[in-house]
Amino acid sequence: MLYAKLTLLYARLPLPRIIPFSFYHFLPTTQESNVTNNSTDTEQYTRKKQFFNQVITLFGRKPVLEVLQDSKLTVYRVHLSESNKPQGIISEIIEIAKKREIEVLYHSKQALSRISKNAKQDQGVCIDILCPKHQSYKDFLASVSLSQSPEKTIRLIALDRITNPQNLGMIIRSVCAGKIDGLLLPSKGCATIDSLVVKASAGTLFKAPLLHCESLTSALHESKKQGATVYGLSSHADQSISDKQTDQFVIYVLGNETEGMSQEISQLCDKRISIPMNNGVESLNVAITASLLAFKEILS
Repeated sequence: MLYAKLTLLYARLPLPRIIPFSFYHFLPTTQESNVTNNSTDTEQYTRKKQFFNQVITLFGRKPVLEVLQDSKLTVYRVHLSESNKPQGIISEIIEIAKKREIEVLYHSKQALSRISKNAKQDQGVCIDILCPKHQSYKDFLASVSLSQSPEKTIRLIALDRITNPQNLGMIIRSVCAGKIDGLLLPSKGCATIDSLVVKASAGTLFKAPLLHCESLTSALHESKKQGATVYGLSSHADQSISDKQTDQFVIYVLGNETEGMSQEISQLCDKRISIPMNNGVESLNVAITASLLAFKEILS
């Protein structure tokens, strides 16, 4: 009876955090971890982190095959489940990867699900794509030196809980095409980057300047310390989107599709701007708003 109770108890405990195989060799030792937590990362570990900030992992047989068929995309690795039968699309994936000299790693179903983070839909296939313009927001801020270049301007768009994959993809497309230096994309609260986002972005996801952060609140705080002025979109603002912003470093924040900006993010905004509306229309789709911001300076 006691054994049965203990078994039930352990079954309810959360699983330990398992690191995907492709990242395992790049984690610091316990001794190094203590050092990096209290000071700066070792140079080697920092380089590895910067590299993997540029890697996007997609899953699904057809999306992976389409990526491999596009010779313009740089693929780092292909991950396959050991249970896959080498036929159909799987055989095509293996053949193209071999021709392109791309490393293929085989995993158990459980291990692969930790890489895809979507066991129900990964279809036993994942792919790591290298996106040179993706980086952490901290690396971006470290490269910014406004005091040394007073004529330089920086324009970012930040997303606060954008949950619709199609909206996210269209926003990425506008950022890539327009005059925006980066899209501040938090890992918490926003839509996950997947094949739906890739499709909506028309493939621009892989070359758009994405700045990854865990928390938008922390990223905005750090950016403000470096001189950023945060603008929130509000229908009640007196200043129009068409007015020229003279601030050197500007971040435009776009809020959730139905709720708008959260109170926490709204309180971090230094200024508000609005989009003039006619005929009683209250607001525009968030992706359309992003397009107006991305092309604002080009069209003015």
